Amino acid sequence: MSQVSGPRPQRHGVRGPLRARSLPRWWPLPVCALLGAAAGGVYGAVKTPEYSATSYVVVTPAEKADPSVALGFAQAYGRVATEVAVIGDAQVWAGVSAATLRSSVQTATSPDAPMIAITAGSSRAADAAGMANAVARALTVNGEHNQKDTGVRVVQFSRAAKPLAPSSPSASLTALVGGCAGGLLGGLALLARPRRRPDAEPDAGQGSRSGSEPGFAAAVPGPAGAASVPQEVG
Repeated sequence: MSQVSGPRPQRHGVRGPLRARSLPRWWPLPVCALLGAAAGGVYGAVKTPEYSATSYVVVTPAEKADPSVALGFAQAYGRVATEVAVIGDAQVWAGVSAATLRSSVQTATSPDAPMIAITAGSSRAADAAGMANAVARALTVNGEHNQKDTGVRVVQFSRAAKPLAPSSPSASLTALVGGCAGGLLGGLALLARPRRRPDAEPDAGQGSRSGSEPGFAAAVPGPAGAASVPQEVG
């Protein structure tokens, strides 16, 4: 009787060439940060620098006037400073148009002191100082004309000096802001990106178990049993 052998154990061949490793999942973060920093640096280098100058005007009570009145008039003059200055000679003294004064000059008042800060911005340092001083001068002239009615005096406290450095952010600062914004966008894109399922790979040390363990022979069927003898009937 020939011996029946089971299936031979499977031999695992050597794996094929390794797959090319793909980029890490977090690659959008540094790429977006670098792009944002580059864009911010270019914007800061190309953008025209902005200069700002500030002149201060103080409101004082006239003779025999309530000191608290000066604070109220300082708030009022601060709200209408640009309108009063444009109506007057400020545009002539500054050498710019009325529309430029309205768009370039801002005023701020203090709730504790009767002082008005007049700030002008321009691409040229001399123009910024000239506009701030022109508006302050026009405001004091208007205050002198109305002194009898208001009971307060408007005096220029300090003149605006020509700025030595621009007030706009530098290229390094805009690059830093752009890098932070780009990193934030890259992080949001990374969070919104769907996750990939890991590929299932068989272990090298284990063989496939299909029906029987490798290395073991299949069960050998035993010899056929004796045929049953028919019984005689009769």
